[in-house]
Amino acid sequence: MLKARPHSATGGGTPVKGGLSHYITPGGIGAMRAELTALLRDERPKIVEIVSWAAGNGDRSENGDYQYGKRRLREIDRRIRFLTKRIDNAVIVDPAAQPQRDRVFFGATVTYVNERDEERTVTILGVDEADMAAGQISLVSPVARALMRAGVGDEVRLLTPRGEEMIEVLAISYPSAP
Repeated sequence: MLKARPHSATGGGTPVKGGLSHYITPGGIGAMRAELTALLRDERPKIVEIVSWAAGNGDRSENGDYQYGKRRLREIDRRIRFLTKRIDNAVIVDPAAQPQRDRVFFGATVTYVNERDEERTVTILGVDEADMAAGQISLVSPVARALMRAGVGDEVRLLTPRGEEMIEVLAISYPSAP
């Protein structure tokens, strides 16, 4: 009989449905659903209308509106398929519900310092939510993987292109529950 083991990303005991790359916060899944809705309800119908109008204007091989419209329609359809698949496979994890707030898991905001005394603060989010410019890193990034399960004061080994580096966890926080 197999036992469900706590998963290092969430700190919970539930098995992972689709792997770490499918983890997403409620806000992240909401943004993906909003984008999908906008594509289906607004943008795609507009482009279909333009393509239909352009197709009625005669020679399609030299019709820029038709050519651009068909290309844009393929891009939209590709994005719709991608979003649909990501939403269907998403494992929604609410960081505010994290019971083990003294350790680093998915959704944590972590402040750490490296060997060069450079202090950084990052929030560990899903692959689709990561934005390095905003300090939001992917759960599967080397920094996030090194920080997983660490507590305040722990030193962890980070493998970088420059080689191995030790980083120390200074602070861990999670969003407060609503």
